[in-house]
Amino acid sequence: MYRIVRKLLWLMVFLMGGGLVLPAQERNLGYYISAAAQNSPLLNDYNNQKLANLIDSLRIQASMKPQVTGNSTNNYAPSFSGWGYDGAVTNGANFSQLITVSKNFTRKDYLANQYEAIRLLNESLTVSGKVSAQDLLKSVTAQYITAYGNWQQLSFNTDMLGLLQKEEQLLKNLTEKGVYRQTDYLSFLVTIQQQQILISQARLQYQNDFATLNYLAGITDTVTVSLQAPDINLTVVPDAENTIFYQQYRVDSLKLRNSDALIDYTYKPRINAYADGGYLSAFPSDFYKNFGVSVGLNIVVPIYDGKQRKMQHDKISISERTRQGYRDFFKKQFSQQVAQLTQQLRNTQNLIDQLNNQIRYTETLVEANRKLLETGDARMADYILAIGNYLNAKNLIRQNTTNKLQIINQINYWNKN
Repeated sequence: MYRIVRKLLWLMVFLMGGGLVLPAQERNLGYYISAAAQNSPLLNDYNNQKLANLIDSLRIQASMKPQVTGNSTNNYAPSFSGWGYDGAVTNGANFSQLITVSKNFTRKDYLANQYEAIRLLNESLTVSGKVSAQDLLKSVTAQYITAYGNWQQLSFNTDMLGLLQKEEQLLKNLTEKGVYRQTDYLSFLVTIQQQQILISQARLQYQNDFATLNYLAGITDTVTVSLQAPDINLTVVPDAENTIFYQQYRVDSLKLRNSDALIDYTYKPRINAYADGGYLSAFPSDFYKNFGVSVGLNIVVPIYDGKQRKMQHDKISISERTRQGYRDFFKKQFSQQVAQLTQQLRNTQNLIDQLNNQIRYTETLVEANRKLLETGDARMADYILAIGNYLNAKNLIRQNTTNKLQIINQINYWNKN
């Protein structure tokens, strides 16, 4: 009976451990951050929008140059025995083949306002791009930390399994010699089986987290590889006004100020001059003499529009108050968030220090029981309990170390300027 149970337990261990492959290739955090930045369609969209805005700036320059157009109008209205359109209106026929040259005379300050609007729009896109890049960096780093934590768990449990399997052979020999009971040996095999189950769970979790990491970085790869330790250091967080997140409020203020000035520019007099030349005729008998030229000047002076100008200024004022409200709320949230994360980091580090002290005792206890096992003096229940406590302590250290890295990642998110 003992041999049958032993074979069944080892068969289960073999079947559950058959899929465990430790990849030789390694990747680091920088690899995934670089891939995510290159593959992000949003960051590429921001760059393309800025290029498109530069074209708009060139179009403004082009619109200030003389504009040349060709116009051809041909109309014939016949009449029969007094029936037809009134000739005093139609002249019977109208033929016009003209080339027109026109030019708008725009104030330099109005042009400067338009150029500034485009510049501020590009600056806003730059800020949005940096914030999006920071969001992407945070999410990829957070997922990398999670995957790396599970990789560490998988590696530790695998190493621990190897040590237990070595001791299993020693315990088997002692059992055969009658030093330990068969039930003690089977209890130890169950411990090995539980360790293998932990490995299977850790491997499955790592594969899922690794696939999610590839998804976030835009990497189409189904091969699971190992991860290097993330190189993450805590950086000093600047004041809220010196972060990239605050810059958007500053740019929005300038954009509102520019829009407010543009309202006044639209109420300035506008002048347009034109000249044309070509053929214009009602097709009389001497139609061949109707070649000529003409010049003109259009002047538009706004006088009254029902106080719409003031209404537009009032809308800008409302938008400015809204912007200030969002800005002030961000500053409060920023300070509270940084303070809360700093406290969490301090508490987590204190807990890690306590766990490191505990792990030294559990390691000593496991080692002492291991030596007693070799001499046949160890109680199997005590040894298995010591192993369980050691595994739990190591798992808690891993979890809190992962939490510590996640907190540092969240703090570093706010340091972009």
